[in-house]
Amino acid sequence: MPTAQKVDAVSVLSEKMTSAGAIFLADFNGIDVASVTELRRSLRKAGIEYQVVKNRLAKLAAADAGLEVLKDHFEGPTAMAFAADDPVEPAKLLQKFIDDGGKLAIKTGLVDGQVLTPEAVSQLAKLPSREELIGKLLGSVQSPLFGLASVLNGLMRNLVGVVSAIEKEKSGAGGDE
Repeated sequence: MPTAQKVDAVSVLSEKMTSAGAIFLADFNGIDVASVTELRRSLRKAGIEYQVVKNRLAKLAAADAGLEVLKDHFEGPTAMAFAADDPVEPAKLLQKFIDDGGKLAIKTGLVDGQVLTPEAVSQLAKLPSREELIGKLLGSVQSPLFGLASVLNGLMRNLVGVVSAIEKEKSGAGGDE
């Protein structure tokens, strides 16, 4: 018979799964307390929630949230990272932790309803962040506008030069008479 505490834990976890834009599952076997504290701190700073879950309760929560595709990945020690907006940021932080020697293994990821393999999560981590993409887009939009402004400025400079030359020519011709 489930206790009220476990029922509440399942409903809270189900709500987190439903509201998250991206979910990443990881195996944290063999990770020390200092490392997991460092990982939690970096994820928290980025607005990403990291939680160690009980597999039995996580399977029930996944079923409640309509995410049965995750059920097979709840084996062994499991931690979940929930991202509300940007799915690239948690993938980057988890991959950076692994690259820095952290004993964390990505099990899977779920982004926009699509299940990702650990390799796909690694590839996702290599993508530029949302801010970088916006900066590149603005740069590519701004570049032609800057070029157009330079051309128009050059035309105005040339026009002023021609008018000035004509004025000098007329004043020089008028002074000879």
